[in-house]
Amino acid sequence: MRAIKEVKQQIVCHTEYEALEKVIVCQPKYMEITEVINEVQEEYAEENINRLKAMEQHKAFTDALAENGVTVYMLPPAKTKPEQVFTRDIGFTIGHTLYISEMASDIRQGEEEVLTKWLSKNSMPHKRLFSKEIEGGDVIIDGKRVFVGLSSRTNEDTVKSLKKLLPNYEVIPIEFDQKYLHLDCVFNILSPEDALIFPEALQKETVHMLKGMYKTIEVNAEEQFTMGTNVLSIGHKKVFSLPVNKEVNQNLRERGYTVIEVDLSEIIKSGGSFRCCTLPIKRTEIIKD
Repeated sequence: MRAIKEVKQQIVCHTEYEALEKVIVCQPKYMEITEVINEVQEEYAEENINRLKAMEQHKAFTDALAENGVTVYMLPPAKTKPEQVFTRDIGFTIGHTLYISEMASDIRQGEEEVLTKWLSKNSMPHKRLFSKEIEGGDVIIDGKRVFVGLSSRTNEDTVKSLKKLLPNYEVIPIEFDQKYLHLDCVFNILSPEDALIFPEALQKETVHMLKGMYKTIEVNAEEQFTMGTNVLSIGHKKVFSLPVNKEVNQNLRERGYTVIEVDLSEIIKSGGSFRCCTLPIKRTEIIKD
């Protein structure tokens, strides 16, 4: 029988669901809706963000991550970057490489430099893409598959570049309704078998393809609006999800998942939830001898 052992690496992510060891987050200290960039923000633009409440909710989330054995690194928040809490978009880890995104929206440009400076200061290896726009919310990995959403933030030229950059991976472009901003707002992988999906935002051919790859859990329109697909898997079938998304959470529990409910109701007013708020840089790597 072949032995199985853990491989110790500083940067490594092969999936969205292996045990999460290290993650980068950023406090919503200066979070604000200053420029409406999605339909969720449009709904809450006048009300805007209660920063104190957002900070409290974010702390409850990061405390829960730590309680579940995750090492949490904090990026320094910048006054001029109101969307910085969504660290997932600023970079993405594929295999043993942490890639720095190229942010498309003016309001988010410059976040790359903050992340790059922090990584360099902490001696963490990384690679700048310096390509046309790509954001981490459009990149979803599952072993040798890399799904890339074609959105207002990530374009086809970037997908072509990724295919050249990742010759040993199957890079799969996914078209979706761009009003949902990023792919992880309509699709998310939970395990080798399971995935969350919001079919209304995807082409019929894409839905058919994904259903052929995974046992899909369909998210309804109401719970998509409250970021029902944007859960965070931390391994061992444990998933962070919002308490308000009762149908999603029930479906997850019926499939054997432990659902860790944390309220991020203030943060999701800007259109992102648990996955958006986390940049995994290390998940447990298992290899077979």
